[in-house]
Amino acid sequence: MSKAPAVYILASRNKQVLYVGVTSQLVTRIWQHKNDIVSGFSQKYQVHNLVHYEQFDTIAVAIEREKQLKKWRRRWKDQLITDNNPQWLDLYDSLL
Repeated sequence: MSKAPAVYILASRNKQVLYVGVTSQLVTRIWQHKNDIVSGFSQKYQVHNLVHYEQFDTIAVAIEREKQLKKWRRRWKDQLITDNNPQWLDLYDSLL
């Protein structure tokens, strides 16, 4: 898991704001978001809960998926999350 390319979706506590990202080190990257080490959107809007992630064999495929998800309508992203994580639980601890 430590070096597996992944696309992830973070949600704010009230589920009003989503953030889609890509990384090759999911645990480290989510920790950075949760601790506001990553300045920018996720820090400004307090988007810290990992509600969805997908792992891939290559970073190129992960980047393509990230681009696809970023173009999706909000309701499609909501449905993707709900299909895999109905209660929108923070999945970070399950990665450890």
